[in-house]
Amino acid sequence: MNERKFTSGPGTNTRAQDTVAVQLIRKHRADAPISGWRRFARRLGPVGVVSLAIIVLVVLMAVFAPIIAPQDPFAGSVTGRHEAWSLAHLMGTDQSGRDIFSRIIWGARTSLLGPTLVVLIAATLATTLALTAVWFGGKVDALISRVLDILFAFPNMLLAILAVAIFGPSLLTASIALAIGFTPYSARVIRSVALRERGLPYVSSAQLQGISGFLITVRHILPNVRTQILTGMTINFGYAMIELAALSFLGLGVQPPTPDWGLMVSNGQASLQQGFWEQSVFAGLAIVITVAAFGYVGEQLGGRRAAGRTR
Repeated sequence: MNERKFTSGPGTNTRAQDTVAVQLIRKHRADAPISGWRRFARRLGPVGVVSLAIIVLVVLMAVFAPIIAPQDPFAGSVTGRHEAWSLAHLMGTDQSGRDIFSRIIWGARTSLLGPTLVVLIAATLATTLALTAVWFGGKVDALISRVLDILFAFPNMLLAILAVAIFGPSLLTASIALAIGFTPYSARVIRSVALRERGLPYVSSAQLQGISGFLITVRHILPNVRTQILTGMTINFGYAMIELAALSFLGLGVQPPTPDWGLMVSNGQASLQQGFWEQSVFAGLAIVITVAAFGYVGEQLGGRRAAGRTR
């Protein structure tokens, strides 16, 4: 009996110590600080991480297009029209004998450049108008709000078409017009967040210390609304890419022979009726996948409300 107690005692203590050790390890893991990337990845989720990888891949494809493109995107061949898939032409050739795969790679440049211009211009205008309205308030706020309400009445595509009709079709013209149309959406959200920050005690304390309104806005209020600004830019990027692709499809954006995904969908429309679907389908898939990636990342970071979108 004593021997049994003697032999079973240490085993019991060991198991108890193991249990305590496991609990301490789990607690340590739970309390351990999470790195910035792990926290960011956890917020995005598995689908968000894949979407972010797609975005990075498209950006790298645009940056290194001259290196990774196997063919000259502008070089055509009369005898090489509508060739099937092969090692020489991974996606075949278009109606002018140009390599579709190379044009998809080069098209990433214009397809990303236009939306980038749109979101940068729109974010700058929206942030400036929103913070000015919040800080000065009163008649200034009312005036800016009425201007934004007027812009709300005009659809983005209508503004872009009017601008193209006046200044001529180009990527820059369409991007500036769309940026003006995107401004009210972002300004509305930034204003609501900045208005809440404006009423916090730290702003009154800074004013009592004699700090100018401009410095308070730039140093304190602006950093506290940067999440809404960046999230809105991410979501609006996808909308801008779709609308610029639509303008290029209508011949009002990027002009041939410049490689552009929206323009490639338009150019391949006639060939599609003849059974040569590669150009339109591959370019359309590039647009859909990229827009979906930007949209999902933006949704995970801050939600649709951060862009001021309700549709």
